[in-house]
Amino acid sequence: NRKGKTPRRLPPKKASNSQKDPVGVYCRVRPLGAEDEECCIEVISNTTIQLHAPDGLKANRNGEFKETQYSFKKVFGIKTTQGELFEDVAKPLVEDIIHCKNGLLFTYGVTGSGKTHTMTGSPGQGGLLPRSLDMIFNSIGPYQAKRYVFKPDDKNGMEVQNQVDALLDRQKRDSQTTVPKTPTTRRIDPEFADMISPEEACKADGVDEDSSYSVFVSYIEIYNNYIYDLLEETPIDPIKPKPPQSKILREDQNHNMYVAGCTEVEVKSTEEAFEVFWRGQKKRRIANTQLNRESSRSHSVFIIKLAQAPLDADGDNVLQDKNQVNVSQLCLVDLAGSERTSRTRAEGSRLREAGNINQSLMTLRTCIEVLRENQMCGTNKMVPYRDSKVTHLFKNYFDGEGKVRMVVCVNPKADDYEETLLVMRFAEMTQEVEVARPVDRPICGFAAGRRQRNQAFKEELTRRLEERGGPLDGESPTVLNQLLQSFPPLPPCEISGPNDDVTLPRLIEALEKRHKIRQMMIEEYNKTANMLKSVLQEQDSNLLSKENFIQEQRGKLGEKDKMLQNQKNEIDRLEKKSKMLEYKIDILQKTTNIYEEDKRSLQHELESREQRLQREMSEKRRMEARMQGIVTDSKLKWEKECERRVNAKQLEMQNKLWVKDEKLKQLKAIVTEGKTENRQPQRPSREKDKVPAKRSASPSPVPTVRPDPHFLRPGSVSVASCISEWEQGVPQSRRQGSQSPPDRRKRAQGLPDSLSRRRGRCWAKEVPVQPTGPPVRPLHRRSHSAGGERWVDHKPNTNVDLDTVLQPNLPNAIKVNAPSEKALSKCDKYVLTHQEVASDGEIQTKLIKGEVFKTRGGGQAVQFTDIETLKQENPVAASRKRRSSETGPDGEPKEGDWTDVETRCSVAVEMRAGSNLGPGYQHHGYPKRRKP
Repeated sequence: NRKGKTPRRLPPKKASNSQKDPVGVYCRVRPLGAEDEECCIEVISNTTIQLHAPDGLKANRNGEFKETQYSFKKVFGIKTTQGELFEDVAKPLVEDIIHCKNGLLFTYGVTGSGKTHTMTGSPGQGGLLPRSLDMIFNSIGPYQAKRYVFKPDDKNGMEVQNQVDALLDRQKRDSQTTVPKTPTTRRIDPEFADMISPEEACKADGVDEDSSYSVFVSYIEIYNNYIYDLLEETPIDPIKPKPPQSKILREDQNHNMYVAGCTEVEVKSTEEAFEVFWRGQKKRRIANTQLNRESSRSHSVFIIKLAQAPLDADGDNVLQDKNQVNVSQLCLVDLAGSERTSRTRAEGSRLREAGNINQSLMTLRTCIEVLRENQMCGTNKMVPYRDSKVTHLFKNYFDGEGKVRMVVCVNPKADDYEETLLVMRFAEMTQEVEVARPVDRPICGFAAGRRQRNQAFKEELTRRLEERGGPLDGESPTVLNQLLQSFPPLPPCEISGPNDDVTLPRLIEALEKRHKIRQMMIEEYNKTANMLKSVLQEQDSNLLSKENFIQEQRGKLGEKDKMLQNQKNEIDRLEKKSKMLEYKIDILQKTTNIYEEDKRSLQHELESREQRLQREMSEKRRMEARMQGIVTDSKLKWEKECERRVNAKQLEMQNKLWVKDEKLKQLKAIVTEGKTENRQPQRPSREKDKVPAKRSASPSPVPTVRPDPHFLRPGSVSVASCISEWEQGVPQSRRQGSQSPPDRRKRAQGLPDSLSRRRGRCWAKEVPVQPTGPPVRPLHRRSHSAGGERWVDHKPNTNVDLDTVLQPNLPNAIKVNAPSEKALSKCDKYVLTHQEVASDGEIQTKLIKGEVFKTRGGGQAVQFTDIETLKQENPVAASRKRRSSETGPDGEPKEGDWTDVETRCSVAVEMRAGSNLGPGYQHHGYPKRRKP
């Protein structure tokens, strides 16, 4: 039993138009109030302005605001006149309203930025509103319909009345005493007198002469989101004023929004229309004064409606068809000031008022943002038009019912910087919204030029009547007299008596002849008129067909023009795109060249690093080979040393055993033989058991003899005496010290083989000495040249870090791995840290110093002046170098005398077979022959 919902009425299908135009946003900068005021706006070009943050704001915000630039369709500076502004902004909208297209123009900005001056103007400087009215009436003045021919139907449409109803309404209006009969008798208000000078009057082109026009104006105010009619005639009570009644918005059959019950006044001239506007302005001022509110806190909307309908076929009256009436409107909106509530310092109702105004402006911004998002991102979000009366009233314009233009008025003073910044952002966002172009209305199918033909026909008829004469002029009818003379003459009309039967029949016969002639002339006239009418109709049809053909050709020509214009636009777009691509290609080419140079430099650097790496690898291999050779040489030396020591030990044991045998033999000979003659003991030959002694760097452990420095005779020294002397003179510690300790072997490791062999063949007397500690060698004196000069410390990467206490330390030095001209140019001293292997196998560090000086060619050169050496030794190991400055207690030189190279190399030791010195050994010492 539930009732079904009423089906929604489908909107009429509108002609689709894929072409869209962005919202035209213009900027106008008003002059400063005083010359010494700080300015925050600079006009850079005719399309760009720049905002500068005030100095105080920068300090407070810690430099947050910076210079920002905003672009518009056109920027009007402080020297722009009202006429120039109208030519660029409002004139195209007026031309569109005459050609049955709608338009919306609103001013936006902060309070005091010049919105009202831009829209209304002042005497001598008319704004956009009076200039738009003046252009409309200058264009349609000769083609206006009589008053009350068009009548609003209270549903946002127009009706066409017949001539009788229109005449009755005019008589009713004329009978009212409050309305003057003619506009010329009115007293013009001085507030809007001389708004536009005759020199600045303009006129639209292409006005349809076969149509009749009427202008209707209405004036509303939107305050606190309520709509009030400013032209509504209500009695004003000065004692107890009543608040005006608000109006509501409705939707017509074409889904266009309108204010229901709004007063629409038909005007016939610019003065009358502007008088109606000022009447609404005065009412607005009175209401603001009585209700204690500010006029800048409300939106004012002045609506201009233009009704036009084609003339009938005769071109005399308006066509009585409501479907042929076209209504176009131009809305001029002066929005409320856009400033923050904190700046207004309002309280109570004023604060709520400012909040409502800001809410309506915020809704307008929200609608613009959603429209932009839907168009740019392809979304289908619902636009919140209904949240505010302003956006709800003009939603059809953003849906494609007409052009939308906005004039942003700005005040360059620094106090309005923050509000101006918000206005600029809103304007920049509004420019990105696109509105569909309005579709052209269909025209009537009657032939063009009907008004001119009707006017020409009336003029010709008047001329002919003037030539023929008529009852209206009272002159002698010349043409009519010639026509009457063609009739037969009338007989005498006097009757002689009552029995006269001749005069009346003769008069009747003459009149009948005249009547017949008249009937024949009437028939001939009708035939001629019908023929002329058919000829005229044929000519009209031919003319109509020709006009239709011309119109069709014009349409085709217009299409061709549009095609050519589109092609020109496409060519311009492609040229701009080509220039942009060429610019991008140049940038890419420069970038490619930069990358190629970087690539070449990186390749060169890579090659140099590869070469350096190869050199380091080869150096590393050479170092490995060198160290391998050193290890091999050390291994061979140690093997030889071990073999030598083993042989020396064996020889020493054999000598001890031989000495004991000799003692036993002597003891046995003494015991057995008694006093027998002492004879020279002979060592049995042990050639088979003898192990050949190898040459060694250390002296032999057998008893040594003290040679004579000049000559040693063979056989002068016995072995027994040598043994006894050695056993009595050499203490046990010395005999133990004769063995080569490991430290001494280490010291002898780095000696050459030839020197070791020569030292092995030298004999010198060893005297018993008290054991002392290891010799203390004096340290190398460190250079004091590292003063306050600037040094270049060159340390190659191949150096090894040593754990020595003494380290070369150069303050204020530039450390490099490889010397460079840049480093040498900054210093005056140079030092190279060089490491090499010493003769004993240890690593010694050399500091090669030099001075840096400039060359004639502009380069740097180094002259080496000094070398410092840092060497590490083991102090525990005994030194192989014997001291030669010590002497024995009897004044004879000790064993150290033979340490000197001159002494040791001047005496040679030769061993001969069959000598008395031992079993198969003969010791001879003689001076070595020196080379010349």
